[in-house]
Amino acid sequence: MKLVVTIVGKDRVGIIAMVSNILAENNVNILNINQNIMEGFFNMVMIVEMTDSKIKLQELQKILKEKGSEINLDIKVQHQDIFNVMHNV
Repeated sequence: MKLVVTIVGKDRVGIIAMVSNILAENNVNILNINQNIMEGFFNMVMIVEMTDSKIKLQELQKILKEKGSEINLDIKVQHQDIFNVMHNV
């Protein structure tokens, strides 16, 4: 299953490392990353694959949301199909 991970917040050292480590620990493969920083604000979208992962989507969402909250980031994880429907106008 492919997921879309979005991360928004004030830029700081270690954001990509923190998210990547959580994904790696849960056997979630990163397929694509697009990130930019505008006037001190970090924005990243990742496409990931969790076919080989044992973790459930809801558990991954909870872990990333909690870790993000600890450092004032908004991290969302959505199934790619839901993301596509929400952003298809």
